[in-house]
Amino acid sequence: MDETHSLIAQRRAKLEALRARGLDPFRNKFTPTVGCGEARRRLLLGQANPADPQALAEGAPVAVAGRITAHRDMGKSQFLDLKDQSGRIQIYAQKQVLGDESYEIFRHLDLADFIGVRGTLFRTRTGEPSVKVEQFTVLAKALRPPPAKWHGLEDTEIRYRQRYLDLMANDAVREVFLKRSALIRETRAFFHARGYVEVETPMMQAIPGGAAAQPFKTWHNALGCEFYLRIALELHLKRLLVGGLDKVFEIGRVFRNEGLSRRHNPEFTLLEAYEAYGDYATMMETVESLIGHLADTVLGTRLLEQRDAEGRVVRTIDLRPPWRRVRYKDLVRAVAGADWFEVGPAERRRRALEDLRLAGDIATGYEDFEVTGAVFEKLVEPTLLQPTFVTHLPKELVPLAKCAPEEPDTVEVFELCIGGQEIAPGYTEQNDPIEQRERLEHQAGGEQQKLDEDFLLALEHGMPPAGGIGIGMDRLCMLLLGQESIRDVILFPQLKPK
Repeated sequence: MDETHSLIAQRRAKLEALRARGLDPFRNKFTPTVGCGEARRRLLLGQANPADPQALAEGAPVAVAGRITAHRDMGKSQFLDLKDQSGRIQIYAQKQVLGDESYEIFRHLDLADFIGVRGTLFRTRTGEPSVKVEQFTVLAKALRPPPAKWHGLEDTEIRYRQRYLDLMANDAVREVFLKRSALIRETRAFFHARGYVEVETPMMQAIPGGAAAQPFKTWHNALGCEFYLRIALELHLKRLLVGGLDKVFEIGRVFRNEGLSRRHNPEFTLLEAYEAYGDYATMMETVESLIGHLADTVLGTRLLEQRDAEGRVVRTIDLRPPWRRVRYKDLVRAVAGADWFEVGPAERRRRALEDLRLAGDIATGYEDFEVTGAVFEKLVEPTLLQPTFVTHLPKELVPLAKCAPEEPDTVEVFELCIGGQEIAPGYTEQNDPIEQRERLEHQAGGEQQKLDEDFLLALEHGMPPAGGIGIGMDRLCMLLLGQESIRDVILFPQLKPK
């Protein structure tokens, strides 16, 4: 029998011993009055500032519950660490207080078990905030031992497949996901404060639209037809502008049947927001204000320190306004030549393949605008570390945006780049139903079944001029929380089944 199986057998034997005493640890109820970490903080606060209404004094009665993360048997007394979402506190159990029978139960407790404790707060001789146990209740028996590295699980395969172990073992990981939750909450608060209406739109769609991406297919038994998981939120939200909702937003899951990478997960969280009578400039102000709000409320700073693997600060990203604004063509010219847009498509392709060494990034069938797009993506975007609004992209890249009147081959679009990656696109929405049909037909390459006729019908009923944005919330969380992989901000990233 290997060591793990031996430990499991020991824990099962302890469970049976508890049941033999008439105690079933899975059938008990306990209501904490304060979190473990919260009790600890409030006792320390009571020492520093007794008048604070949140302070707790020594001797204050508390009820705490959590997982056992440390256990020190001193014979006639026991010290344990209990941990919950709020943090950790030490508990102190004495045989003379609990009595022989109750105290004996401690012999059947293991690391990772859950218990509830009633007692009083005190501080040990070394000043450690603790709870003196008067009563306790076993709440759950862990039948498997915790990770070998209880205070720092590092195996990425285990961390992603068994996220619960990662959260148990790594406080920093738990903090990332608590802050992610706060970022989503504050995003909602930001839009609600600006008068936006939060809505929900269908995840299953007959025609997936709003982006150029490969969808996941599914089958609707009751309707007897094929559906797709949505790849974007855009087209349904614009229908709501037609219906008279002037400011709408949605935070929802979208699905793109594409590759996995450090920056891509097939299932991700997308924010889209649309504002009637706005345009791309309106939405630049919106996204700049939103990210500033998130930095202020969740992080407490607009200066983001990026660190290397050894923890050294390698750069600081400054989110303080105003953010740089620069045209797409100017950035491409800076790396590909001042005459890039004056020479012909054949010469642009030659330069990209030979002079700029992008042969591995440009497929044989790439159109001219895609060649330029590869130059931007490979040679420009990674250099945009500080917040930069890249504006006026080629119209072929964004068929749902309005063309710029002063430069008709471009559209009134921005891509916000921070930290060398795209964080948020936004644009002046196309509301001309005739031009919208023409551009979608061009994108579809003549395949009529790819056109969302219901969306085009909605536009014919009249949509007000509007601006819109889309933000991949996972990438934004990566940036704000200093994470290098999208898997580190998604609780359950996609993995190939074992």
